[in-house]
Amino acid sequence: MSKEAISTSKAPGAVGPYSQGIKTGNMFFFSGQIPIDPAIGKLVEGDVSAQAEQACKNVMALLESQGLTAANVVKTTVFITDMGNFAAVNDVYKKYFTAPCPARSCVEVSKLPLGAQVEIEAIATL
Repeated sequence: MSKEAISTSKAPGAVGPYSQGIKTGNMFFFSGQIPIDPAIGKLVEGDVSAQAEQACKNVMALLESQGLTAANVVKTTVFITDMGNFAAVNDVYKKYFTAPCPARSCVEVSKLPLGAQVEIEAIATL
């Protein structure tokens, strides 16, 4: 089985030794996206809703780089630093992922890179 690295300048570059995504067969595995604005390379300012919005935009940019849409996503994992923000993140998330929604996990973590409040990773298929 072969694997191919996915890279686009329309989403933030990797901040460590990993790829923005990997394609293998008809599956696409996208690394977690924190709310970095790729145009300026910095975390967006604002509340968790603003951060969730940017994280979703980054996921969409990765999908689009492969000719995919949110409809191709079969699984996401959402990491948040405060479960009290669950509803606010859902309000943003549901604008991007509609029925039938992908399977999803949402977990609270103690910290995310660069002080982000939310990170979203996705798995998609053709």
